[in-house]
This record gives sequence, structure tokens and C-alpha cells, in this order.
Amino acid sequence: QVQLVESGGGLVQAGGSLRLSCAASGRTSSSYDMAWFRQAPGKEREFVAFINWTGTNKVYGDSVKGRFTIARDNAKNTVFLQMNSLKPEDTAVYYCAATFQPRHIVLNDEYDYWGQGTQVTVSS
Repeated sequence: QVQLVESGGGLVQAGGSLRLSCAASGRTSSSYDMAWFRQAPGKEREFVAFINWTGTNKVYGDSVKGRFTIARDNAKNTVFLQMNSLKPEDTAVYYCAATFQPRHIVLNDEYDYWGQGTQVTVSS
């Protein structure tokens, strides 16, 4: 089992920045591939960013490319999501997720473990 706990969400004005963290614990958590998803009210869960366990492969959703950066510190079993130039449409609950060698990294069903989520609200 892997436990994931997100933190760092909050309220920010448009154009501002936030840094989310996802602390992993449990079974060999550093060898898992990790991702961030988000879900706004009334919408489906959306892929945001992916990072493989070595940190050498990063993939971003089209809506966040150039604004968000995913990173990880395996020594601390933590994954980060730096969010810059935030927009009101970025408002959502952000979830981190973990899996092992997913075939389709943008799909929810590929991920075995999920955190409880952290709310990000961007005001206009």
C-alpha cells in the first residue's frame, strides 16, 4: 500500500502562484510513477501532469503547459506541482496519484493510489 497526502492548496488571485506537495509513504513509494489530476465542480477529473519515478520523463496537460512544473524528491518521497500564472479556470480539487509503469498516463484508471485532494481556488 502507498499513502498519499497532498498539501499546499489555498486561495490565490489570478496571475499568482501556488506550490502543491504530495507526500508518499508506505511500500517502496519512491519507485512509483506519479501524477497530478484535478477536478472542478461538475466536471470530470482532468490530467494535469506526470513524472516517472526517475524524474526523467515529464508530461503535461495542454491546459497547463508552460505554467505548471512537476518535480519530485525521492529522498523525501515527495512530488511537487509548481503552479504559476494561475487562472480562474485552474480552480479545482487537485489530487496526486501513484502507479507503476502506466501505459496511458492521462487516464484515471491507470493509477492505483490516490490522495484525498487539496482545494485550489483562483479568484479573478
